[in-house]
Formats: sequence, structure tokens, C-alpha cells
Amino acid sequence: MPILQVHLLKGRTADQKRQLVREVTEAVSRSLDVRPDQVRIILSEMDREDYAIAGTLVADRS
Repeated sequence: MPILQVHLLKGRTADQKRQLVREVTEAVSRSLDVRPDQVRIILSEMDREDYAIAGTLVADRS
């Protein structure tokens, strides 16, 4: 049973997350030859001040 964790910045709508998990499930099911009901996805949302790129908080980037 594949278990995937996806980290996202907060701000996505429920519809966007639904589409994401639907499409990721399809891709994983196809590529690993497992049934869709075997795919688990954990969405972890982060605040912009809890994530940095190249030493700069995303909240501070323009």
C-alpha cells in the first residue's frame, strides 16, 4: 500500500485538494500497478512563515 505525503502552502481550496488527490491517486495506481483504494495520501499544509527557500521565508519573498 503506497502512502504519499504532500506538503502544501496553505491557501488551496477544497476543490483544488480534491483534484490533486484524485489525479495523484490515478498516477500512483497506474505507475505502481496497485488499486486506487490501496493508495493513501496525507496532505500537510504549512503557513508561509513555516517554509523557506534559499534561506528566506516564503512569507518574506515577493
